Amino acid sequence: MWFYAPAGIIYGVLFIVPTFASFYFALTRWTIFESEFIGLDNFRTFFSEPFLFESLINTLIFAVITSGAKVVLGLLIAVFLTSQIIARGWLRSVVFFPVLISAVGIGATFAVLLDPFEGLVNRTLAAVGVEGPGWLTDPNLALFSVALVDVWRGVGLAVLIYIAGIVAIPQEYFEAAKVDGASAFKRFWHVTLPLMRPATTTVIILSLIGGLRSFDLIWTMTGGGPGFSSDVLASVVYKQYQAGFYGLSTAGNVVLFVLVALIVVPLFWFLNRKEVDR
Repeated sequence: MWFYAPAGIIYGVLFIVPTFASFYFALTRWTIFESEFIGLDNFRTFFSEPFLFESLINTLIFAVITSGAKVVLGLLIAVFLTSQIIARGWLRSVVFFPVLISAVGIGATFAVLLDPFEGLVNRTLAAVGVEGPGWLTDPNLALFSVALVDVWRGVGLAVLIYIAGIVAIPQEYFEAAKVDGASAFKRFWHVTLPLMRPATTTVIILSLIGGLRSFDLIWTMTGGGPGFSSDVLASVVYKQYQAGFYGLSTAGNVVLFVLVALIVVPLFWFLNRKEVDR
């Protein structure tokens, strides 16, 4: 308990206390110096936002795309990086490196690279006779472009988790399958994939939480635009905060917290129950 106490105190001060405080301040009209209790008015105002439904849909789309891609690509890359290949350790470092870079830095870099007129990506496409689209200026592409960048940035963590899971599988299972004549694909499908269930659960939960709460990359690359086409719940909350509606932005944070909990907690319970059933 004494070893736990310092971490517990820090966690309580920085997370638990602010979390419960936000539930109270969501019911107030507050500034740094004073607050006025107004009940559920902030929530009524927040849910009357004209583009709230669109931002909610964008949040779900972004979370599903990024988490799904990280699971699939993370597993495939991890299988590749645990095979007998040259420079395996260096390639693992390269894949994981984007995780260490600030999301704001990555967002600013890709905002320049994906510029429709001067960006390196479209200039490269133009060199081979292809007219590049407006990656961040086309309302139909902006959200998906940011999602692809988020996958590039975050897939390294999924790969790391999967590599740890693959390395932990006893080699006897693979040797027995090989003796029975199982091909490489069948060893992957019947040995690696089922035993990767705990790692897959971890990757799904972490990626989904990150996708639902994503803000910094989206805000840096598009600011929620063009128009409101790439707005997510977190960016709507931030816009309210920018406008000085602190109570309203706090209510939005509570809504986001509840949304994440309603999606992640049942999913976590379902995935772990299936794991136990097996």
